[in-house]
Amino acid sequence: MSWFEKKEDRPKIPPAKALWAICPKCNSHMPKETWRANNSICPKCNYHGRLSARERIAQVADEGTFAEVFREVSYSDHLSFHDATGPYKDKVEATIAKTGETESVVMGTCEISGHKAMLGVMDFAFMGGSLGSGTGERIARACEQAIAEKRPLIIFSASGGARMHEGIVSLMQMAKTSAAIGKLKEAGLPYISVLTDPTTGGVSASYAMLGDINVTEPRALIGFAGRRVIENTIHQKLPADFQSAEYLEKHGFIDKIVERKDLKAFLAKMLGFWGF
Repeated sequence: MSWFEKKEDRPKIPPAKALWAICPKCNSHMPKETWRANNSICPKCNYHGRLSARERIAQVADEGTFAEVFREVSYSDHLSFHDATGPYKDKVEATIAKTGETESVVMGTCEISGHKAMLGVMDFAFMGGSLGSGTGERIARACEQAIAEKRPLIIFSASGGARMHEGIVSLMQMAKTSAAIGKLKEAGLPYISVLTDPTTGGVSASYAMLGDINVTEPRALIGFAGRRVIENTIHQKLPADFQSAEYLEKHGFIDKIVERKDLKAFLAKMLGFWGF
């Protein structure tokens, strides 16, 4: 049979992205198995990559102790918002189908090395970890439950800021969550805020910076407005490490930088210090 009548069957070569993980900071290539085995940390530059909410919960909470709450609380499309790429509702529903989550923060009760806690973990894969009405409602309810059950609150933040598809209702969540955390503190319960890469916008301007202890992972991006916006506003060049975890710790905005492998032990130590 002629060559043009039958094509030779050749093995398919998987695309590079299926085989390699690429560090966003130093651009090092490594097998994805190596990246996962190292808890999504670059072995060359120690960059701490992003984790899903479920991955983070598995690393921090004692096995079998995490009980999710408020999963039914989700987004609100009160504006019937559309933009050039389509309806907001369609985007959220597609994100829910892709991630398996129903909001940008997963809340639940758990134990951390035997210490009870209310744990919230934001997932950047859910619309950039944006702060929507459902996100704020979950955090407010978590504060109420923490008070009722006398549990300390821990929130891992990872966000690009307020979800502008929901307009002023999204911005209102900044005040709502801050007030809820204020009630938690009035009840004498501690709040530990863990800022991960990235924590920006309305989240960094509200509950992410209100912890009794604010900690972060190495080299995490933390800030409000972006570097370019600030430079164009003040007409000055910012330091190279501006808005990094190390810069914020040096200037007193962060209490401590903790390696990912040490986070669970650190949180357990803090909870034990408070007597929980």
